[in-house]
Amino acid sequence: MSDVVQTGQEVIQAYLKTLDGSPGVYRMLNTKGEVLYVGKARNLKARVSNYARDHGHSARIARMVYETASMMFLTTRTETEALLLEQNLIKQLKPRYNVLLRDDKSFPNILIGKDHPFPQIKKHRGKKTEKGSYFGPFASGGAVTRTLNQLQKVFLLRNCTDSMFEGRTRPCLQYQIKRCAAPCVGKVDGPTYAALVQDAELFLQGKTTAVQADLAKQMSAASDAMEFERAASLRDRIKALTQVQQSQGINPRGVEQADVIALHLDHGQACVQVFFIRANQSWGNRDFYPKTGAGAEEPEIMEAFIAQFYDDKDPPPLILLSHPVENPDLVSQLLAERAGRKVELAVPLRGEKAELLENAARNARESLARRMSESSTQNTLLRGLAEAFDLDAPPARIEVYDNAHIQGSDAVGGMIVAGAEGFLKSQYRKFNIKSAAGANSDDFGMMREVMTRRFERLLKEDPDRKTDAWPDLLLIDGGAGQISAVGGILADLGVQDLAVVGVAKGIDRDAGKEEFHRAGLPVMALPRNDPVLYFIQRLRDEAHRWANGAHRAKRAKAVSITPLDDIPGVGALRKRALLAHFGSAKAVSRAGVPDLMAVSGISQAMAEAIYNFFNS
Repeated sequence: MSDVVQTGQEVIQAYLKTLDGSPGVYRMLNTKGEVLYVGKARNLKARVSNYARDHGHSARIARMVYETASMMFLTTRTETEALLLEQNLIKQLKPRYNVLLRDDKSFPNILIGKDHPFPQIKKHRGKKTEKGSYFGPFASGGAVTRTLNQLQKVFLLRNCTDSMFEGRTRPCLQYQIKRCAAPCVGKVDGPTYAALVQDAELFLQGKTTAVQADLAKQMSAASDAMEFERAASLRDRIKALTQVQQSQGINPRGVEQADVIALHLDHGQACVQVFFIRANQSWGNRDFYPKTGAGAEEPEIMEAFIAQFYDDKDPPPLILLSHPVENPDLVSQLLAERAGRKVELAVPLRGEKAELLENAARNARESLARRMSESSTQNTLLRGLAEAFDLDAPPARIEVYDNAHIQGSDAVGGMIVAGAEGFLKSQYRKFNIKSAAGANSDDFGMMREVMTRRFERLLKEDPDRKTDAWPDLLLIDGGAGQISAVGGILADLGVQDLAVVGVAKGIDRDAGKEEFHRAGLPVMALPRNDPVLYFIQRLRDEAHRWANGAHRAKRAKAVSITPLDDIPGVGALRKRALLAHFGSAKAVSRAGVPDLMAVSGISQAMAEAIYNFFNS
């Protein structure tokens, strides 16, 4: 009896008798059970019959059909449901022949809070759970910071936290440099500050003409009343507002709110540039490099990108595209359901919108050319790394580990990841050290905990190493002791065939004199001017930066914790009121019930609960 598993068109043909004309999603699998491709169909039987033909396929589809050993099907009520399910499965399974958006970071917004009499303006990233007005998205944190700096010059809104606001007794430096109206110490009253907030919101909505005219009117009135200091302040604000308008880059007059998406494809590699147009202003751009599914064409790449990009983002009313998508009506319907309103997809050929797309397309071409050049250099370094450490092949995934602590306090382990595309920051991880190793400043113990947690999880999630989550090379900050400890951990877990290299400081702890440790091999070094050595130094420095940043964040969080956090019924507002009234948690612990009741929001029952907490 033969053990050969049949693949190809005959396998696909056999499924046709079990299918009908329902919409749904299909999966194509190889002999190992790995998902090759996930697709949607308005009519499953018709779509699968196309694959069963022996001609008319592109090279990519022909390869995929040849490798197919089995298929799986899920029917849906509508084709829109099929599209949504398809994209969810693609993100989950990451099939080889699908287009996959690999960068899923959220975009920052500007938030003007509405839960305080004097609202704060700040950068916000993540879910919109705070009460207030959100403006965005912006392409990067830097774009938000630059805009916030200019807005503070114009509208003088505070950026300090509520707890800092409550504790002020005199104006801070922001007031001195004319970037805040200092509502914390009564330099501006509520109605006046509310008018500043309203002007800021009008500006962020694109209504700059009305704001500028109002400021000019106020300046003229102040000058007529001989309030020359106030007139000069208003003049400075008008000047700052003009600078903001000039610094916004491309400001389309005829496009109020849209995303401009341009695709450039070159030798199977793709770059997608997204420009955000809000309130007739350019709020920056971001480039993406989706996996093209082993040779997908522009319409398929564009459709997959849009469906995945707006999976967790609100689409604007208008999306301008450099290439049409395969199913424009279907994609528009999906986006409209997510947004709760109409979303238009357009491929303009002339006018201002076409100019916006040409600018985005030029950026996509240039970005892809730079990336391909950098990728060539990166591949050369990875080949050099393989030669230096006698690896079987250039590593596709390098994981670098480091620990950070101060005499055992707030210990954190950090892991960074690099590969042919450079640093893969979405793959970075941090580990809060939970064992006694952190408190004892035991670097070996901390590394043991980090490695155990990392590889126990990998073994649980992907025991057969089917995904690209498994590393080819581990770089450890340390020498022979750390290498021995890591080797023992991997052996205990049954993990084999992983190259592990320890990077020690070497003589005089001098950069350039690093020593490299490997299990069972003599210590080695690389020439001081070797590009591979510089590459390893960059990897190590990035791991230091990541671990130290996580440690500082943990330490800062620990500093802000007070005994008040442990009192039942005392939330953020009561904690802030108590600290503002008494000055410190220690003073609260010494207060009597009558003194506690003098604080706003503290009833007699709550005052007694606080008193009993500290005096039980």
